[in-house]
Amino acid sequence: MSLYAELHRHLGGSVVPRILWRYFQRNRSDVADRFEGYPAFEDFYTRPHNTLAEYLELHTLVESVQTQEALPYFVSRLIRGAYIFENLAYLELRYTPYLRTPEYLAQSDRIDKMTQIVEVVGRASQQTEYPVVTRQILCMHSRLPYEVNRAIVDLAAQYPEFVCAIDLAGGDAQYGERLDEFVGLYAYARQLGVSTTGHVFETRDGCYPELLPYLMRIGHGIQIPLQRPDLLKSVADRRQCLEVCPTTYLQTGTLDEIRDLKPVFDRCFDAGVDIAICTDNAGLHNVRLPFEYENLLTQDVIGFEGLQACQAAAFRHAFAWPHERPPGSMINDMLREQLNNLMVNDAAEPTASI
Repeated sequence: MSLYAELHRHLGGSVVPRILWRYFQRNRSDVADRFEGYPAFEDFYTRPHNTLAEYLELHTLVESVQTQEALPYFVSRLIRGAYIFENLAYLELRYTPYLRTPEYLAQSDRIDKMTQIVEVVGRASQQTEYPVVTRQILCMHSRLPYEVNRAIVDLAAQYPEFVCAIDLAGGDAQYGERLDEFVGLYAYARQLGVSTTGHVFETRDGCYPELLPYLMRIGHGIQIPLQRPDLLKSVADRRQCLEVCPTTYLQTGTLDEIRDLKPVFDRCFDAGVDIAICTDNAGLHNVRLPFEYENLLTQDVIGFEGLQACQAAAFRHAFAWPHERPPGSMINDMLREQLNNLMVNDAAEPTASI
């Protein structure tokens, strides 16, 4: 059985449609009543969009219900599904904590409240029944003021037991007017010893080479091999990894078909640039990580050697994976533990009820 590491998954887009719909039925009838039934909701939630900006608006729907009180429900079901249905051994879950605080509070109070959000997500992620190594990536946001984004960086440094890195989200086409500000925040994070990734080079309008020297990994980054292959050598020299999320680019209208990713993989492999295959928003796409690998393989985007290289790269570039031990030995230990648990419990397949 293959085990996987997922390096790019958003909390806001990770909840599968059926579980989100059940939550709305039980707790937010005002939202559920907007749809004739589940099929209408699933179509609304998972359909492709014309632009990244249009696609990102769906995040606001989920963010509004992922309150401090509701987060344990969403996180617990996410971890359960990741373990049972995706064979995840490692998961980095990213989100903007400020957007999970009550909107009626003053900005300073919302900043203070972010601490509780990080603690709630951290505790909910620690499930002995589903032993996935899980850490948080806290996202700065292009629509948030500097004071909030700096507080997010400080919060990441404050909670190393829960948080492994920071990110910048909100659509990479929005960074231009504040580029110096974001460069400064990333430099500040590196001074604090906080690991970094960032949504950049996802779209044609989101290419900012100025950010690259401050990133340890690159969120998406597909426009580097497609539009700026001259940058690949420096990316390889910095040992940066691209977090490529195949289905996203079809959902956002960035690419027309999955085979458009072939030059991304070919040019990165030729230049010695690692790629980690990820899902981004598994719920919005209604797709799981093993399928992303399988789809790339069956569409002749990569071969088996490329698949194995990407699978190994994901563990190698995971911010909180125990790198002092070879990934293979850790995976074998986890498999042995899983088999022992099955033998002790004499269990049937774990329940997948929602």
